[in-house]
Amino acid sequence: MRTTKRSPLASAGLHAGLLLGTVCALFPPLWLLVTSFKPKSESFTTALVKDFTFANYRHVIADTHFLTWFGNSLVVVVGTTVIGVLVAASTGYALSRFRFPGMRPLMWVLLITQMFPMAVLIVPLYNTMAKLGLLNQPVGLIITYLTIAVPFCAWMMKGFFDTIPVDIDESGRVDGLTPFGTFWRLILPLARPGIAVTGFYTFVTAWAEVAYATAFMTGEENLTLAGGLQTFVNRYGADWGSMTAAAVVIAVPAAVVFGFAQRHLVGGLTAGATKS
Repeated sequence: MRTTKRSPLASAGLHAGLLLGTVCALFPPLWLLVTSFKPKSESFTTALVKDFTFANYRHVIADTHFLTWFGNSLVVVVGTTVIGVLVAASTGYALSRFRFPGMRPLMWVLLITQMFPMAVLIVPLYNTMAKLGLLNQPVGLIITYLTIAVPFCAWMMKGFFDTIPVDIDESGRVDGLTPFGTFWRLILPLARPGIAVTGFYTFVTAWAEVAYATAFMTGEENLTLAGGLQTFVNRYGADWGSMTAAAVVIAVPAAVVFGFAQRHLVGGLTAGATKS
């Protein structure tokens, strides 16, 4: 097979583009990290840290409701991720393996729900949650996040299950397994990359979402981390030191989850592109 050698100019342009993209990707989080260690008087200075301090972190953890927000977020994230993964995986498997009345309308519903902006849905969801008494309740926020994560993840899991040979299901039935037993014992272990992507997407949806968290949860003791972060900014000013410190702490769990899931992400995201 013939290969075309890249010219020095093209190679330089490629590396310059990669370098520029790397700088654009790394600059915001690095500047956030640097600002979090600056005294409040130096928050807007362009210089690097002159007087290194942990005061912003101490203030956030000791003098605010940050730990309460963290606990609220943990409850919402764990509930959303566990329920979302189970529902999306079972729905994707059913759409991939079975034919049943209403299957095509269901697939269209899952697809169409992704077309509505979140801002449009806040009012009807708020009214629904108010009638059900779920405002300021973690359960209400979990249900809301499931409406975001499950349709997309179910479509993604269907594409992944389509790549797993049907012969595996048939061998499970020959061995006497029920459809659920086949799904749970044979298919799910093979779907680990897709489960990792689904879990990561659901986690990020619940961990970083702001609009629903601030609309459905009021009172500092009920806020999640995303909503609590906004309390550092008001009409009278902004505490940028505390905000950047809180943002850094919030980013740590997401980075840890990404570290565990990243080796499966590429395979899970591309699995549905081709069908074997």
